[in-house]
Amino acid sequence: MISPAFASILAGGRAQFNARAAEARRRFPSLDMAAFGAFLHDGVDPLVAAVAAAAPERAGGATLAAYDMALELVGHGLAGPAAKNPFLNTVWRELAPSFAPLLATAPVDVLGMLSNAAIHIVSVAGARPTQWQAGMAAVAPQVGNVAQLRAVGQVLAWRAGVAHFRQGALAAADTLPPALALAAFGEPGAHWPQVHAQLMDYPWRGNAEGREFGSFTGLGGAFGTPPQVRATQDGFAVRSAGRHYLLVADAYGAVLHGATAQEFEQARSGVPADVRVEGSSVHIGARRIDLDVPAGDIAIAANAHTLAITSPWTHAIRLLPLA
Repeated sequence: MISPAFASILAGGRAQFNARAAEARRRFPSLDMAAFGAFLHDGVDPLVAAVAAAAPERAGGATLAAYDMALELVGHGLAGPAAKNPFLNTVWRELAPSFAPLLATAPVDVLGMLSNAAIHIVSVAGARPTQWQAGMAAVAPQVGNVAQLRAVGQVLAWRAGVAHFRQGALAAADTLPPALALAAFGEPGAHWPQVHAQLMDYPWRGNAEGREFGSFTGLGGAFGTPPQVRATQDGFAVRSAGRHYLLVADAYGAVLHGATAQEFEQARSGVPADVRVEGSSVHIGARRIDLDVPAGDIAIAANAHTLAITSPWTHAIRLLPLA
């Protein structure tokens, strides 16, 4: 059963909705109407009911926008029971209703932004979609317009592991009211300029342990052979099994992009003077970190804020904050 509000809107515009469905079937010959019906029930109805409760006079327009977008998403196999990206179903069903006031005024923009974000964050290896969703739901009552929605979405995607969003997310956070920016970082009551300055200066803020990235491709990992690493300004150039990558990492996550052999050759392999390897331990100033690899042939590379450690005995890269 769908909600009375959705049922009423569908019944009142039956001819219009049927015409839209027929046009979609011409554009998407493989469109599964049963799957579309299931998505209407599970994904569209909750947000229509939320808009009808928040702004009943705008429920019809929001429903039409959601119906058209649902046809597109199901037609592309992105939504519905057999979706390539089941997380998108969850976002429509559970997260979108949290933004009912915005859906009432800008349904295409809001659903487009949430859908694109859901599709992208699932595509990033190591990202944490459920964390992003929970963060978005938590700040929803404070989001007053589409620009703010887009900005907090970027901030929370970064915090959920999309590490290469860092600079853009910090710029986006600066456009938000300070209270909303702090809420997006889970630091209500703090002083935003101070938090922003710390985040800009120290990518590992809040994570003193660093992280490990990568494993053998035969086990679903990224590297076919133990990787070699060199430092770049914002990350690390990586070579493994004849392929080259750029690794971007910080306190929230690590993301691997494609790169070229030239980029690897141009990267640097030096380290600060207070960093050294002794046996199977790495020393950063007075800190000592024992490594879970045999001594010998341990390689290190560092940029301004991060030390990367590799060994011929592992497909993983150990990343440690320098500060």
